[in-house]
Amino acid sequence: MLTIEKALREARAAIGSTDARVLLRHVLATSNAFLATHPEQALTSDQTTTFQALVARRKLGEPVAYLIGAREFYGLEFLVSPHVLIPRPETELLVDLALQHILVDQPHQVLDLGAGSGAIAISIAANRPLAKITATDISETALQVARQNAERLIPVERRTNLAFIKSDWYSNLGNALFDLILTNPPYIAENDPHIQQGDLRFEPTSALTPGGDGLDSLRTIIRQAPNHLRSNGWLLCEHGYDQAEAVRELLIAAGFQSVASHKDLGGIQRTTIGRLSESLT
Repeated sequence: MLTIEKALREARAAIGSTDARVLLRHVLATSNAFLATHPEQALTSDQTTTFQALVARRKLGEPVAYLIGAREFYGLEFLVSPHVLIPRPETELLVDLALQHILVDQPHQVLDLGAGSGAIAISIAANRPLAKITATDISETALQVARQNAERLIPVERRTNLAFIKSDWYSNLGNALFDLILTNPPYIAENDPHIQQGDLRFEPTSALTPGGDGLDSLRTIIRQAPNHLRSNGWLLCEHGYDQAEAVRELLIAAGFQSVASHKDLGGIQRTTIGRLSESLT
Protein backbone atom coordinates (compact mmCIF):
# COMPACT_ATOMS: atom_id res chain seq x y z
CA MET A 1 0.00 0.00 0.00
CA LEU A 2 1.39 3.39 -1.02
CA THR A 3 0.55 6.27 1.27
CA ILE A 4 0.95 9.97 0.50
CA GLU A 5 4.00 10.14 2.75
CA LYS A 6 5.66 7.12 1.14
CA ALA A 7 4.77 8.25 -2.37
CA LEU A 8 6.37 11.63 -1.80
CA ARG A 9 9.43 10.11 -0.17
CA GLU A 10 10.07 7.71 -3.04
CA ALA A 11 9.40 10.35 -5.73
CA ARG A 12 11.53 12.95 -3.94
CA ALA A 13 14.59 10.76 -4.38
CA ALA A 14 13.97 10.53 -8.13
CA ILE A 15 12.74 13.99 -9.15
CA GLY A 16 12.96 16.32 -6.14
CA SER A 17 10.37 17.41 -3.62
CA THR A 18 8.77 20.25 -5.61
CA ASP A 19 8.03 18.17 -8.70
CA ALA A 20 6.92 15.25 -6.55
CA ARG A 21 4.31 17.39 -4.79
CA VAL A 22 3.07 18.94 -8.03
CA LEU A 23 2.56 15.56 -9.66
CA LEU A 24 0.88 14.02 -6.62
CA ARG A 25 -1.42 17.03 -6.24
CA HIS A 26 -2.38 16.55 -9.87
CA VAL A 27 -3.08 12.84 -9.51
CA LEU A 28 -5.12 13.30 -6.33
CA ALA A 29 -6.71 16.58 -7.48
CA THR A 30 -5.87 18.13 -4.13
CA SER A 31 -3.73 20.79 -2.44
CA ASN A 32 -0.36 21.02 -0.71
CA ALA A 33 -2.21 21.50 2.57
CA PHE A 34 -4.04 18.20 2.08
CA LEU A 35 -0.79 16.37 1.32
CA ALA A 36 0.76 17.78 4.48
CA THR A 37 -2.17 16.95 6.76
CA HIS A 38 -3.02 13.48 5.42
CA PRO A 39 0.33 11.70 5.13
CA GLU A 40 -1.15 8.28 5.97
CA GLN A 41 -3.89 8.35 3.35
CA ALA A 42 -3.49 5.50 0.90
CA LEU A 43 -3.50 5.92 -2.84
CA THR A 44 -5.78 3.71 -4.87
CA SER A 45 -4.26 1.22 -7.29
CA ASP A 46 -5.05 3.47 -10.25
CA GLN A 47 -3.63 6.54 -8.49
CA THR A 48 -0.44 4.65 -7.66
CA THR A 49 0.00 3.49 -11.24
CA THR A 50 -0.65 6.96 -12.65
CA PHE A 51 1.65 8.71 -10.19
CA GLN A 52 4.53 6.30 -10.68
CA ALA A 53 4.22 6.61 -14.46
CA LEU A 54 4.38 10.41 -14.23
CA VAL A 55 7.40 10.25 -11.94
CA ALA A 56 9.17 7.97 -14.42
CA ARG A 57 8.45 10.35 -17.29
CA ARG A 58 9.64 13.34 -15.27
CA LYS A 59 12.82 11.47 -14.35
CA LEU A 60 13.51 11.20 -18.09
CA GLY A 61 13.20 14.99 -18.34
CA GLU A 62 9.67 15.53 -19.63
CA PRO A 63 8.43 18.95 -18.44
CA VAL A 64 6.02 18.97 -15.50
CA ALA A 65 3.75 21.38 -17.40
CA TYR A 66 3.26 18.82 -20.16
CA LEU A 67 2.75 16.00 -17.66
CA ILE A 68 -0.08 17.78 -15.89
CA GLY A 69 -1.25 19.72 -18.95
CA ALA A 70 -1.15 23.17 -17.35
CA ARG A 71 1.10 26.04 -16.27
CA GLU A 72 0.39 29.17 -14.21
CA PHE A 73 1.14 32.49 -15.92
CA TYR A 74 0.22 36.01 -14.82
CA GLY A 75 -2.09 34.66 -12.13
CA LEU A 76 -4.02 32.39 -14.51
CA GLU A 77 -3.75 28.66 -15.18
CA PHE A 78 -3.23 27.88 -18.87
CA LEU A 79 -3.68 24.56 -20.58
CA VAL A 80 -0.51 23.53 -22.40
CA SER A 81 0.52 20.66 -24.66
CA PRO A 82 3.71 19.65 -26.49
CA HIS A 83 2.39 21.70 -29.43
CA VAL A 84 3.00 25.00 -27.60
CA LEU A 85 5.79 26.58 -25.60
CA ILE A 86 5.46 26.46 -21.84
CA PRO A 87 4.73 29.99 -20.54
CA ARG A 88 7.63 31.28 -18.46
CA PRO A 89 7.89 33.88 -15.69
CA GLU A 90 10.26 36.12 -17.67
CA THR A 91 7.57 36.63 -20.30
CA GLU A 92 5.37 38.30 -17.69
CA LEU A 93 7.59 41.36 -18.24
CA LEU A 94 6.23 41.59 -21.79
CA VAL A 95 2.67 41.63 -20.41
CA ASP A 96 3.60 44.19 -17.74
CA LEU A 97 5.01 46.56 -20.36
CA ALA A 98 2.05 46.08 -22.67
CA LEU A 99 -0.42 46.90 -19.90
CA GLN A 100 1.48 50.13 -19.22
CA HIS A 101 0.69 51.25 -22.77
CA ILE A 102 -2.93 50.06 -22.95
CA LEU A 103 -5.35 52.40 -21.19
CA VAL A 104 -8.05 50.69 -19.15
CA ASP A 105 -10.86 52.87 -20.49
CA GLN A 106 -10.01 52.80 -24.21
CA PRO A 107 -10.54 50.08 -26.87
CA HIS A 108 -6.93 49.85 -28.03
CA GLN A 109 -6.23 47.54 -30.97
CA VAL A 110 -3.56 45.05 -29.91
CA LEU A 111 -1.70 42.40 -31.93
CA ASP A 112 0.06 39.41 -30.37
CA LEU A 113 2.34 37.69 -32.90
CA GLY A 114 3.08 34.02 -32.21
CA ALA A 115 0.30 33.36 -29.70
CA GLY A 116 1.13 29.77 -28.77
CA SER A 117 -1.03 28.83 -25.77
CA GLY A 118 -2.57 32.30 -25.79
CA ALA A 119 -0.97 33.19 -22.47
CA ILE A 120 0.09 36.70 -23.49
CA ALA A 121 -3.08 37.71 -25.34
CA ILE A 122 -5.40 36.25 -22.71
CA SER A 123 -3.49 37.83 -19.83
CA ILE A 124 -3.89 41.21 -21.51
CA ALA A 125 -7.58 40.54 -22.23
CA ALA A 126 -8.14 39.62 -18.58
CA ASN A 127 -6.65 42.93 -17.43
CA ARG A 128 -7.86 45.27 -20.19
CA PRO A 129 -11.49 44.32 -20.91
CA LEU A 130 -11.96 47.03 -23.57
CA ALA A 131 -8.88 46.10 -25.60
CA LYS A 132 -9.49 44.49 -29.00
CA ILE A 133 -6.85 41.79 -29.28
CA THR A 134 -5.82 39.82 -32.35
CA ALA A 135 -3.50 36.87 -31.74
CA THR A 136 -1.80 34.98 -34.56
CA ASP A 137 0.13 31.75 -34.88
CA ILE A 138 1.28 29.72 -37.85
CA SER A 139 0.21 26.52 -36.07
CA GLU A 140 -3.49 25.66 -36.12
CA THR A 141 -2.85 23.12 -33.34
CA ALA A 142 -1.42 25.87 -31.14
CA LEU A 143 -4.40 28.08 -31.91
CA GLN A 144 -6.76 25.32 -30.79
CA VAL A 145 -5.00 25.33 -27.40
CA ALA A 146 -5.24 29.14 -27.26
CA ARG A 147 -8.96 29.08 -28.04
CA GLN A 148 -9.54 26.50 -25.30
CA ASN A 149 -7.76 28.76 -22.83
CA ALA A 150 -9.82 31.75 -23.91
CA GLU A 151 -13.02 29.78 -23.34
CA ARG A 152 -11.85 28.82 -19.86
CA LEU A 153 -10.46 32.16 -18.74
CA ILE A 154 -12.34 34.98 -20.49
CA PRO A 155 -16.03 35.65 -19.74
CA VAL A 156 -18.24 34.78 -22.68
CA GLU A 157 -19.46 38.36 -23.11
CA ARG A 158 -15.88 39.57 -23.65
CA ARG A 159 -14.59 36.86 -25.97
CA THR A 160 -15.60 38.83 -29.05
CA ASN A 161 -12.73 41.20 -28.18
CA LEU A 162 -10.25 38.36 -28.67
CA ALA A 163 -9.60 36.85 -32.12
CA PHE A 164 -7.20 34.02 -32.98
CA ILE A 165 -6.01 33.90 -36.60
CA LYS A 166 -3.73 31.48 -38.40
CA SER A 167 -1.02 33.64 -39.92
CA ASP A 168 2.68 33.61 -40.66
CA TRP A 169 3.38 36.78 -38.71
CA TYR A 170 1.45 39.53 -40.59
CA SER A 171 0.64 37.56 -43.75
CA ASN A 172 -3.11 37.08 -43.14
CA LEU A 173 -3.82 40.45 -41.53
CA GLY A 174 -4.35 42.48 -44.68
CA ASN A 175 -4.07 46.21 -44.01
CA ALA A 176 -5.10 45.99 -40.35
CA LEU A 177 -3.59 48.65 -38.09
CA PHE A 178 -2.87 48.37 -34.38
CA ASP A 179 -2.02 50.64 -31.49
CA LEU A 180 0.36 48.09 -30.01
CA ILE A 181 2.11 44.98 -31.31
CA LEU A 182 3.89 42.56 -29.02
CA THR A 183 5.66 39.30 -29.64
CA ASN A 184 7.59 36.49 -28.02
CA PRO A 185 8.91 34.88 -31.22
CA PRO A 186 11.46 32.10 -31.75
CA TYR A 187 14.79 33.71 -30.92
CA ILE A 188 17.26 31.04 -29.78
CA ALA A 189 20.27 30.63 -32.07
CA GLU A 190 20.37 27.38 -33.99
CA ASN A 191 23.64 26.24 -32.41
CA ASP A 192 22.72 27.26 -28.84
CA PRO A 193 23.34 24.20 -26.63
CA HIS A 194 20.38 25.10 -24.40
CA ILE A 195 18.01 23.69 -27.05
CA GLN A 196 19.27 20.22 -26.17
CA GLN A 197 18.93 20.74 -22.42
CA GLY A 198 16.15 20.62 -19.83
CA ASP A 199 12.55 21.28 -20.81
CA LEU A 200 13.56 22.77 -24.17
CA ARG A 201 14.28 19.26 -25.49
CA PHE A 202 10.55 18.54 -25.39
CA GLU A 203 9.17 21.85 -26.67
CA PRO A 204 8.39 22.53 -30.36
CA THR A 205 11.64 23.44 -32.07
CA SER A 206 9.90 25.79 -34.51
CA ALA A 207 8.73 27.89 -31.56
CA LEU A 208 12.21 28.06 -30.08
CA THR A 209 14.52 28.89 -32.98
CA PRO A 210 14.16 30.34 -36.48
CA GLY A 211 17.62 28.97 -37.28
CA GLY A 212 20.84 30.88 -37.85
CA ASP A 213 21.66 33.51 -35.26
CA GLY A 214 18.13 33.44 -33.81
CA LEU A 215 17.20 36.92 -35.01
CA ASP A 216 15.44 36.16 -38.31
CA SER A 217 11.90 36.22 -36.86
CA LEU A 218 12.61 39.46 -35.03
CA ARG A 219 14.06 40.98 -38.19
CA THR A 220 10.86 40.17 -40.10
CA ILE A 221 8.54 41.34 -37.34
CA ILE A 222 10.37 44.64 -36.81
CA ARG A 223 10.84 45.39 -40.52
CA GLN A 224 7.14 44.90 -41.31
CA ALA A 225 5.73 46.42 -38.12
CA PRO A 226 5.51 50.01 -39.49
CA ASN A 227 2.97 48.77 -42.05
CA HIS A 228 0.64 47.64 -39.24
CA LEU A 229 1.12 50.28 -36.54
CA ARG A 230 -0.77 53.51 -36.15
CA SER A 231 1.21 56.69 -35.53
CA ASN A 232 2.71 56.63 -32.03
CA GLY A 233 2.04 52.91 -31.83
CA TRP A 234 4.35 50.67 -29.85
CA LEU A 235 6.21 47.47 -30.72
CA LEU A 236 7.31 45.25 -27.81
CA CYS A 237 9.67 42.32 -28.44
CA GLU A 238 10.90 39.62 -26.11
CA HIS A 239 14.33 38.33 -27.09
CA GLY A 240 17.32 36.32 -25.92
CA TYR A 241 19.59 37.20 -23.02
CA ASP A 242 22.30 38.50 -25.37
CA GLN A 243 20.19 40.10 -28.11
CA ALA A 244 19.06 43.41 -26.60
CA GLU A 245 21.60 45.55 -28.45
CA ALA A 246 20.86 43.88 -31.78
CA VAL A 247 17.10 44.36 -31.32
CA ARG A 248 17.57 48.02 -30.40
CA GLU A 249 19.55 48.52 -33.61
CA LEU A 250 16.82 46.80 -35.65
CA LEU A 251 14.13 49.03 -34.15
CA ILE A 252 16.08 52.22 -34.76
CA ALA A 253 16.83 51.18 -38.35
CA ALA A 254 13.09 50.59 -38.90
CA GLY A 255 12.29 54.15 -37.76
CA PHE A 256 11.28 53.54 -34.14
CA GLN A 257 11.91 56.09 -31.41
CA SER A 258 11.98 55.92 -27.59
CA VAL A 259 13.78 52.59 -27.99
CA ALA A 260 14.63 50.98 -24.67
CA SER A 261 15.41 47.55 -23.22
CA HIS A 262 13.90 46.36 -19.96
CA LYS A 263 15.23 43.81 -17.48
CA ASP A 264 13.35 40.79 -16.19
CA LEU A 265 13.41 39.68 -12.55
CA GLY A 266 16.72 37.94 -13.20
CA GLY A 267 18.33 41.24 -14.22
CA ILE A 268 18.52 40.23 -17.91
CA GLN A 269 17.54 42.66 -20.66
CA ARG A 270 14.67 40.51 -21.87
CA THR A 271 12.26 42.88 -23.68
CA THR A 272 12.96 45.80 -25.98
CA ILE A 273 10.32 48.34 -27.04
CA GLY A 274 10.01 51.21 -29.47
CA ARG A 275 7.44 53.80 -30.58
CA LEU A 276 6.62 54.54 -34.21
CA SER A 277 6.14 58.30 -34.51
CA GLU A 278 4.64 58.14 -38.00
CA SER A 279 2.82 55.22 -39.58
CA LEU A 280 3.81 54.19 -43.09
CA THR A 281 0.15 53.72 -44.09
